[in-house]
Amino acid sequence: MRRVAERWTPSRVEDAALVSGTGRFLDDLDPLPGTLVAAVVRSTQPHARLVSVDLSRARAHPGVAAVIGPDEVREAVRPFPLSTGAAMPYLPSGVDTVRFVGEPIAVVVASDRYTAEDAAELVGVDYEPLGVVTSVRAALEPDAPLLHADNGSNVATDRTFSFGPVEQAFEDAAHVVEGEYDFPRYSSVPMECYSVIAHWTQDADGPAVETWANFHGPFTMVPVMAGALGLPTSSVRLHVPADIGGSFGIKAGIYPYVVLMAVASRHSGTPVRWTEDRVEHLLASSTGADRVMRCAAAVDDSGTVTALRMDLVDNVGAYMRPPEPSTLYRCFGNITGPYRIGAVGIRARAVVTNQMPTGLNRGFGGQQLYFGLERLMDAVADATGLDAVEVRRRNLVDRFPYETPTGGVYDSGDYAAAVELAVKNAELDSLRATRASVRAEGGYYGIGVALVTDPSGTNIGYVGLATPASERKPGRDKSGSTEHVRMSVDLQGRVTVMLGSVPQGQGHATVARQVAADRLGLPVEQVRVVIDMDTATTPWTVTSGSYSSRFAPLVTSAVVEAADRIGATVRAAASVLLEVPADGLVLVDGTVRAPSGESVLFRHAAGVVHWDPGALPDGTSARLYEEAAFTPREVRAATRDDRINSSLCYGFVAEIVAVRIDPDTLEIAIDRVSSVHDAGTVLNQQLLDGQVYGALTQALGGAMYEEFTYATSGQPTSATFLDYLCPTSAEAGYELRTDHVVSPSPLTPLGAKGSGEGSSMSFPAAFANAVADALAPHGVAITRLPLHGEVLHQLLSDHEEKQWH
Repeated sequence: MRRVAERWTPSRVEDAALVSGTGRFLDDLDPLPGTLVAAVVRSTQPHARLVSVDLSRARAHPGVAAVIGPDEVREAVRPFPLSTGAAMPYLPSGVDTVRFVGEPIAVVVASDRYTAEDAAELVGVDYEPLGVVTSVRAALEPDAPLLHADNGSNVATDRTFSFGPVEQAFEDAAHVVEGEYDFPRYSSVPMECYSVIAHWTQDADGPAVETWANFHGPFTMVPVMAGALGLPTSSVRLHVPADIGGSFGIKAGIYPYVVLMAVASRHSGTPVRWTEDRVEHLLASSTGADRVMRCAAAVDDSGTVTALRMDLVDNVGAYMRPPEPSTLYRCFGNITGPYRIGAVGIRARAVVTNQMPTGLNRGFGGQQLYFGLERLMDAVADATGLDAVEVRRRNLVDRFPYETPTGGVYDSGDYAAAVELAVKNAELDSLRATRASVRAEGGYYGIGVALVTDPSGTNIGYVGLATPASERKPGRDKSGSTEHVRMSVDLQGRVTVMLGSVPQGQGHATVARQVAADRLGLPVEQVRVVIDMDTATTPWTVTSGSYSSRFAPLVTSAVVEAADRIGATVRAAASVLLEVPADGLVLVDGTVRAPSGESVLFRHAAGVVHWDPGALPDGTSARLYEEAAFTPREVRAATRDDRINSSLCYGFVAEIVAVRIDPDTLEIAIDRVSSVHDAGTVLNQQLLDGQVYGALTQALGGAMYEEFTYATSGQPTSATFLDYLCPTSAEAGYELRTDHVVSPSPLTPLGAKGSGEGSSMSFPAAFANAVADALAPHGVAITRLPLHGEVLHQLLSDHEEKQWH
């Protein structure tokens, strides 16, 4: 076990263009002449039947090329394929009924955005209001208004699982600890909103659509788009620009607008560009799912959790659009977190409400899971009289590989070492002394801890769990975490690496460049990385994309494989020049070196392949062009008994948070954060630290500020930054102590695991536990997020009122 093992620390190659204003975002690109501009007409009603949609005045407006509405969408688009059999068809716009404020109804295509916006105001919509549902609990009421009448209820999916002797464990338990927790609906708030260019064309082979979008994947959405348009997948070409101004998952949900703009282009006869503004984004893009959880733990006399029950209900908004219900199942294999819990019972449901649909948000699934699980572990500590850290120590997984009851296989780790390092760095005894001192003076001070197993390299097969095993067709299961990389060497020995992963600022080019250079023994300046995505020319699979911390374990593994193949060919070519067997040659410092010390330049050896291929040893291909696919065998489809290893590898985070609450204003201030991460082999310390800091800040938003709220009427009450609050550098100014342990994964060539999501899952829970600890002497329970002064005032007032009565 090593701490803060630093393999490479090159400078980021992405930064120069960004800081000099020469980045290539979609708004900087103008790929097609004659492109017109679109504006979207959106529903003002949360739930209503569309009695009529009058497009005539908008179509007559000067400068308007086309206006499409319900009729055009109904004619051109099939409902998107769903992951379950729920009778809840989803189209890119409302055609008969609208189900959330902001749902598209029509698209106006004009010469410029001003004209398009003016014409959009001329679209007349006549609504017949319907009943509204705005929360999980309301959606489950027997008499709740139905969003999709043909489905017969607002439940989009409902599955029950049992693994191990759950009932027996609860019967034998010395303590049964229960809790109900609410995790909020919040988003990613990227700097750049959605952007799409679409061009519908027709040639001898039939219709085709070429699109540009700041879409980061997963590329499972490409066949979803093609299916909706009734086209072969090969007829839908998608370009992604080199630069995306943040996504954190949310831009995986852009695909309805890609389809909608394709239809608009078909009717205008021109390419169509649409760029979302901030109000549209906060109103109708995508959010993470809010969840209501009922959790129970069976606990023996020693404080060991022997069984777990989880009742999870996700609010997916108006439609369960793909890739939902991913949030319910992404952490299925690690649903017991870092704890040795031998039996698990799960009920997993998703319900629809009159809110914007949900999708991916950094740490999706894990944010929700660990809030409930870690609040429950604090409740176990209270019930057994154990310290919050100690009860976790007693339950930690302590051997690897470790298989969970639900089928996850934790590949490596030293959880206990990470916890002890977090405790040491936090100076926990000092924090406890501070807490005692503050409380003695009548103040509020609390300490919270959260431990999470951090999944990376998602196995898309987990979505199959939404379908009962009896209904899954043998031979048609889905699984996998494949990533492709293409690599070539030119006449001068310069290496080009083409990635199928689409970064959003994480530094993929920097790391891929260094990995390739290291494997080939080259200076990094001799390697170039191409990250412009084009589904017609870039290597990709349906699992490709920048999500679920896939880059470090999967993409770099494909880079290694491609580089090793290239290296073998270069060594074979060098053996001709050196007149020695290739087996003993090594690639180092830009040369190919023999055991004797003799060497030739890498570029000269590569030149043999290009200029004198006939001289190559027998059996050596005259090829310095390789495409590699890393396909780990450890990720397979769900078994017939519903077990699945839902990710390739699993890191770990131990986080301790201390908070101080002003007794007069109840403002919460973070005093200290100690955060320890195990991401396997550290490929680049600078980038790993950046991922930790970024995840912490984003988690701070969900823990203290950010929440999409709706009035009972269904109208959104947080559609601008006046009401949807995001943290700034001022709020992130607490004392932060980060550290690492390193347990290399045996499943990846470099031993790397993912690291981009850990604190987004752990911090909200640790923060809530700290606030709960601060308020514990006053008998106030913390069961939901976000937490801020107004919430605390209400909680304390409610508690005092109950005490009074």
